[in-house]
This record gives sequence, structure tokens and C-alpha cells, in this order.
Amino acid sequence: MLRLIKYILYDILRNRFILFYTLFLFLSTYAMFQLDSDTSKVILSMLNIVLMVVPLVSIIFTTIHFYNSYEFIEMMLAQPINRSVIFMSQYIAVSVSMSLGFFIGTGTPMLIYGIPDAGYALLLSGFMLTMVFVSMAFLASVITRDKAKAIGMALLFWFYFVLIYDALMLWIVYTFSDYPLEKPILALISANPVDLARVMLLLKLDISALMGFTGAFYRDFFGSNLGIYFAMSVLILWVVIPLWLSMRIFRKKDL
Repeated sequence: MLRLIKYILYDILRNRFILFYTLFLFLSTYAMFQLDSDTSKVILSMLNIVLMVVPLVSIIFTTIHFYNSYEFIEMMLAQPINRSVIFMSQYIAVSVSMSLGFFIGTGTPMLIYGIPDAGYALLLSGFMLTMVFVSMAFLASVITRDKAKAIGMALLFWFYFVLIYDALMLWIVYTFSDYPLEKPILALISANPVDLARVMLLLKLDISALMGFTGAFYRDFFGSNLGIYFAMSVLILWVVIPLWLSMRIFRKKDL
């Protein structure tokens, strides 16, 4: 399995897209530090990139890579290798390469200027979102053999969690404002990994005015530290569940 992971990882790291992705994150983060000496403002500025660009790049690159590797996967399936090993090798290699690109691109400028406490939360949030959306990309890829449909499904995942969800949350809060919403809101927050990552970082920054309704509720319900631990636990489930579903489909699918 390690040899297979090493081969796939080497093949991915030669891809220029990973280099461009890393360079984009590096230049963006470096520019933010150049424009403002306040590290808290820099982290907040980087938050939008982490919440929108990182999930989008992770889910699209992973989906395209899976279909570009279809012939290699079929060749490996012809060998006496367990399907789970092949699948997990692909997942680990893609996750490691995307995570390395994120950590190098975002973390290097932080090392140069000094990593604030909230910077670690930003790196953790970006890493978890990378893992989550790579898992979702694999799920979209194993559901259908049509590359266009899989990319469309992956974009739909991103569009819903990044753009549609907040509007849906505001509509629910406004419509049912006369009812106690504490527990339903907690469930709704947990149903969106992007919102969980945002709240986790804002709890670390402790900026009440920018938290919005969900963040303020999270802080009041859990407190900062417990809220961060709860968010991390749910994010791990967001990684594991799509990965488990996609592996189950892959093991039974006739390629």
C-alpha cells in the first residue's frame, strides 16, 4: 500500500496545478501580511479564501484526478490487490498532496511574519475542509462513470455548502423566529462543514460582531473551547462518512 501511495503521490505532485494552487495561496497570504500589520485582520481576510477557494479547488481537482486515473485504477484492479487498498491509496495520496499545497502556500508566509494563535485555527480549518471536500469528490466520482456528471455533482456540493446554506439558515431563523430554535440551529450548524470551520475560527478570534447568528449561538451554547472541540468532532465525521460511503460503492461497483 505504501508503494502504491508513493507512486500516486509522486504523479500528483508533478502536476502543475498543485504548484499553481500552492503559489496562489502563498501570494495571497503574503500580500495580506504586506497590506496589514494586524495579524487578526489578516486571518479574517484569509478566512474568505479558505472557506471558498480551498473547498472548490479540492473537490474539482480530486474529481478530475479520479477520472484521469481510471485506466490506472482498472490496471490495479486486474492485479491481486484488494479494492479497499487501491481506493485508500488514491484517497491518501490526493489528500496529502492537497494538504501539502495548502500548508506550504498558507503556512510559509505565517512562519515568515510569525504565526498568531488564530493562524493555527486557520490552518486547521483549511486542512479539515480539504479532507472533507476530497471525501465528497470521491463520493461524486464513484456514483457515476460520467465525468461531466461527477464534476456537476461536485460543484453542486460546493455551491450548496458555500453559497446556498447561509441563505437557507437565515430563512429558517426568520420564518420560525417565534419558536425555540436552539437545538434545531445546532443541528443545522453541524450539517454544514464550511460553517463549522468558519465558526471554529471565529470562536478562536472571539470577534462577536463578525460571528453572525450561528457563531454567537455556538459561543453561548458551548463556550469557545468546547465549541471548537465539538466542531472538530463533527468535521471528522464529515470526512469519514462520505469516505466510507464512497469506499462501499467502489468495492461493489463493476468498473
